[in-house]
Parts: sequence; C-alpha cells; structure tokens
Amino acid sequence: MGKNQKISFDPKVFLSKVGRGRTVSDYSKNQIVYSQGASADSVFYIQSGKVKITVLSELGKEAVVAILGPGDFFGEGCLARQVRRLATVRTLTECVIARMAKVSITRLIHREPAFAELFISHLLARNVRVEEDLVDQLFNSSEKRLARVLLLLANFGKEGLPEPIIAKISQETLAEMIGTTRSRVSFFMNKFRKLGLIHYKGQIEVHPSLLNVVLHEKPEIRT
Repeated sequence: MGKNQKISFDPKVFLSKVGRGRTVSDYSKNQIVYSQGASADSVFYIQSGKVKITVLSELGKEAVVAILGPGDFFGEGCLARQVRRLATVRTLTECVIARMAKVSITRLIHREPAFAELFISHLLARNVRVEEDLVDQLFNSSEKRLARVLLLLANFGKEGLPEPIIAKISQETLAEMIGTTRSRVSFFMNKFRKLGLIHYKGQIEVHPSLLNVVLHEKPEIRT
C-alpha cells in the first residue's frame, strides 16, 4: 500500500471496538443504561439487542417513547447542549452497546465523513419517525397504532430483511407506546391473532399482511 493511500474508515467496525473515549459493554435484560435526570455526557450506539426509552412525568405516569435496536444511536441530545437526560433507557433484551464521550463523537463527526454520514442518516430517520408518530397519535385509531408499532418492532420498512419474531414484550409496554389501555391492546392482539396477522406463544410473530391494517384508510395529509 502506498504512503499516500488512506485506509477506508468503516464507522460500524470503529464502533465495535474499544478505544480512546469509547467503551463497549454487555448489558443484561432489563438493565438501565442511564436514568432520567442523569448527566448527559455521551452518545450510545446499539450493536445488538433492543432497548426502550421511557419518560416519567412529575405525577408518576410513565410513557414509552421509543423502542430502538441494532444500528440505532441514542443519547445524542448531549450534542445539542442537553445537560440532563430527559428519559430513561432500559434494555428489553441482552445488549451490546458502545458508549462514546461527547468530546470524542464531536471530534469524529468533524474528522470522518463516513461516520458523519451515518450519524446524520440516523438523525434524519429519527426526525421522520417522530413526525410519523405525531401523525399516528393525531389521526389513527389505537388499532392502527398497535399494528404500526408491531411492524416497526419487526423492522418492516427498515433496511435489510424484516425480523418477524419480536422479542418478548408485555402488553403493558405496548399500551404505553400507543397511549391506550392494556385491555384494548389485549382485544386487538386477539383480533390480529384470529385473523392470522400475528401468532404468539411467548414471542410475537408478525405476518406482513398486518401492513394492510395500517394502510387501510390511511389519512391524507394536505399542505
């Protein structure tokens, strides 16, 4: 290799290794990565497993605002001068998660275009997801919101092949995610199962035909 030939930078390989300002840790199921109100001084990257992000109100009501999986970042609010964590992140499964100090990831974004592109793509996807969540809450029924959440958990619509088998997730968590009661979730889950749209015995298996529930009478957004 010539002296002037630069070795290509692979951000995913970089994030899988321990280095300066960077650690990689194994997490067990149901372990807290960080808590609401903790100091915001780093960004995290999920190599494997799934986590849920929850927010607790002053009245003690908890809401699940996101479920994230492999390839997702979280905690990036510290880059926008967020001093304290606004939410709690807890693992849903066993996870391998990389942690990068704020100063390290800031330096990397400026130095490595490949990493900057990956990170910007994540931010754009997150922004789109937030907008879709808002439309979902404003216009769609709880049945459609549940169908959409199940499809998202199974990675339908994301890069790569879907993962129709969802790690065990409680109906209480699903209810918190879509803003309804556990009894309503149970009713719709049984309805989906009887229609052959899902199967579950401990784990949930999502059939692609569940997408029809979301697409049926999808609201038209006019500008």
